Amino acid sequence: MTKTLVLLTLNEIAGLKELYDQIPFEGIDEVVAVDGGSTDGTREFLKEKGIRILDQEIKGRGEAFRVALRNTTGDILLYFSPDGNETPSDIPKLFEAIEKGSDVAIASRFMKESRNEEDDHFFRPRAWVNRTFTWIANTIWNKKNYVTDTINGYRAIRRNIFNKLNTDERRFPIEYQISIRSMKLNLNISEIPTIEGNRVGGESKAESFPVGWGHVNVLMNELGNGVRWVR
Repeated sequence: MTKTLVLLTLNEIAGLKELYDQIPFEGIDEVVAVDGGSTDGTREFLKEKGIRILDQEIKGRGEAFRVALRNTTGDILLYFSPDGNETPSDIPKLFEAIEKGSDVAIASRFMKESRNEEDDHFFRPRAWVNRTFTWIANTIWNKKNYVTDTINGYRAIRRNIFNKLNTDERRFPIEYQISIRSMKLNLNISEIPTIEGNRVGGESKAESFPVGWGHVNVLMNELGNGVRWVR
């Protein structure tokens, strides 16, 4: 199976400078960056490294996922955000999970061996909301092993599966839509524990209330649409 690594970037020069040399490129057949219009030197850095840049004309993380889907060739797509939250050493583990038979492989921040960015805090609103949405999806649709982190975007997926899911979510809840639709089709979802680091430079693109409301919309839509979206 051929492997495509997708770097998701929007003004991530600080993270790229710190993490790039830690990315295990060995054995990866194709590397691209989907860039949402960076102005901080991100694009120049990627060009210097010889990384092909795919321009993202429509804003949104979901659109970035599909830009990569349309413009790459690997049998497996792995989405990685070089912002400090995601651990580069997990990349081979996610590819391996797919090669061993998984349809979707997720780096989970909530397994026993994992760390969530908020673990050092008493008040953990994002983690609590994430766990709630995850519990709802598992309770309604999952017929296999409990998936602990349905929302994390650090994941790999088979190309043919991604095409079959026919996603239409434009923004951050794309991961939740993928997870739910995979559960509806009783696909093989596996997880690896990940250590979520602290963000390096810049600001998070995920604003809490809009992102949370987006997940509510995805949930309500998926409750009503069955599997009519399957290609």
